[in-house]
Amino acid sequence: MSAKNKTIDQEVIRQLAELLKETGLSEIEVEQDDLRIRVAQNFGPAPVHVSAAPQAAAAPAPAAEPVAPASPEKHPGAVTSPMVGTAYLSPAPGADPFIQVGDSVKAGQTVLIVEAMKTMNQITAPKSGKVSAILVDNGQPVEYGEALLIVE
Repeated sequence: MSAKNKTIDQEVIRQLAELLKETGLSEIEVEQDDLRIRVAQNFGPAPVHVSAAPQAAAAPAPAAEPVAPASPEKHPGAVTSPMVGTAYLSPAPGADPFIQVGDSVKAGQTVLIVEAMKTMNQITAPKSGKVSAILVDNGQPVEYGEALLIVE
């Protein structure tokens, strides 16, 4: 069924937004047949999002209160998670980590992986510099916008 022939029930979007508030999640996505609805709370600057499947609808929930300036997410060298998922510090179980505190990285270098919906997403350094802190543990669940590490 094409998107033109199918109307989106706005009550479903409202219920999903309410579920975000109740659970404290930053986003939720539901897919049924050829319809996909993603509802996300905006905690900061909007990330660049590339999707292989066309988005049927997206409705942001009301924004949460601003994050305090002292948070790691506001650090100028913070590398934040572009999605909800699980962070992995190495390319495979038992392998050496991509980076360690004190390592120098180059812009575009893979620094960790965030697994979301069975897809491994490489997270790259946005700039060259030195890794001053790794803020997540291997296998730790992460939220959208959460600071993962600091590159100075």
